[in-house]
Amino acid sequence: MLIHKACIAMLFAAVRTASAFSIRSLSHVCAPQKTSLLKHFSTAAAADNDTLINKRISRASVPSSLDARSLSENLDLVLSHLRSRRASDEALDAAKTISTLNLDRVSLIQKRDEALQQRNELSAKVGMLMRESKGEETEQIVGIKAEATKVGDTAAGVEESLAEIESKMSALLASLPNLLDDIVPDGDDDSQNELVSQWGDVSTLPKELGWNEDFTPLWHDDVATNLGGWQSDAAVGMSGARFVSLTGNVARLERAISSYFLDRASQKGYTEVSPPLVVSRTALEGTSQLPKFEEDLFKIVPESHTCNGEDAFLIPTAEVPLTNMHAGAILEESELPISYCALTPCFRAEAGSYGRDTRGLIRTHQFYKVELVKITTAETSADEHEKLTRHAQECLEELRIPYRKMRLCSGDVGFSAQHCYDLEAWLPSTGEYREISSCSNTGDFQARRMALRYRPAPAAADTDADEPKKGGKNKKAKKTKPVFCHTINGSGLAVGRTLVAVLENYQTPNGDVVVPEVLRPYMGGLEILKKK
Repeated sequence: MLIHKACIAMLFAAVRTASAFSIRSLSHVCAPQKTSLLKHFSTAAAADNDTLINKRISRASVPSSLDARSLSENLDLVLSHLRSRRASDEALDAAKTISTLNLDRVSLIQKRDEALQQRNELSAKVGMLMRESKGEETEQIVGIKAEATKVGDTAAGVEESLAEIESKMSALLASLPNLLDDIVPDGDDDSQNELVSQWGDVSTLPKELGWNEDFTPLWHDDVATNLGGWQSDAAVGMSGARFVSLTGNVARLERAISSYFLDRASQKGYTEVSPPLVVSRTALEGTSQLPKFEEDLFKIVPESHTCNGEDAFLIPTAEVPLTNMHAGAILEESELPISYCALTPCFRAEAGSYGRDTRGLIRTHQFYKVELVKITTAETSADEHEKLTRHAQECLEELRIPYRKMRLCSGDVGFSAQHCYDLEAWLPSTGEYREISSCSNTGDFQARRMALRYRPAPAAADTDADEPKKGGKNKKAKKTKPVFCHTINGSGLAVGRTLVAVLENYQTPNGDVVVPEVLRPYMGGLEILKKK
């Protein structure tokens, strides 16, 4: 009991002075009380966070994504972020289980190391006795060998238990979302997202296009039908629900939008990529679509194709292959930021959206999207997120589509994102703003999962080490330790939804559609799509 009280006192002193003293180091001193210590540590940590930010504990002390150890040492913070996300009871229990398993893991590591040390000591003793007996295996040596074997078997058994625990922790960690940036507002769902800015007057284009009070703007599918370019029945007949075929000038307009987005991204410094449309389970785990969202993916049967022996899937977004281009790599800081763009079809089962947006192009199983991806450092992460979002905004502004920029609240932000903006375009047919781009900063959440790191440039003092010293010898500068990159992704923009916005905002009362000025070079100079 005295030892237990002493450990508690040491722990509280550590919390008050923000020392590096940790639960892990305490486990060697007072392992029997580790569960009690964790409880005291969590209580003390919570008490030390008197000020909550957006109704949760600030993540300022935990800027990186979580591994088992950091989760265990910051359990109260993790639970507060999960609750802020309106996470399920299963997610909360998973975090608590990881914390408990990590304490068991630390104890097992100690037990294994002690057993291995004891075996080494016994082996050394056998060697000494064998030298003394000049190679004769005495009864004492036989006994010590048996004891060493027994201790080795104990270590092997502990190693098996350790592997089992680590496997469980890894699976549970993969089911937990990213921690939230402190700037993310608290909220239940998209109705509580925060308006950051708004651009454009929704009445400007209608005035220019001659809309009057008697004119009711049509849905985009009706507009496209009037242009002779909507063939949904044919698509459904061959592919099923939530597929659409576009023809004629409507298909050409879709292609023009795609080309404009790609050219604009290239002008902003993004490298265009034509990536694979089929990726492995590992790639999807790296960007965190798996394991949680497998029901939303199109899986390819193994008899047809596998990816290096793994399950194969159609990509839900080009974010997956673009970010995974550097999976497992160690980049140099001088190479960052890396900016990629790609136009691809995207395939989504939309398993969780039954009955929602069944009409038109808003929610289909297959759609085109120009994806923007950045790989950068922690220090430039927030700025690069703003830049990427701004690049998407500029596309809408050049198209003259009114939109608003929303900061997603804690209950609506995506699984892998720590901070996310949605850009919502104005659709006159329903008189509402609808998402056309989602721009997310995932921090090092994805990079940790795919082992994507960079080596920070050495400090100025370290670079001086290569300069010649007295005597002509150079002291080689130490290489800096690799750290995880930050990854950022966003639509720049979703092509199908942009087509929706263009058809609806640029329709005329007589059924024609005026081609936005920035798209005319991609339409061979065509200014108006005529009603058939």
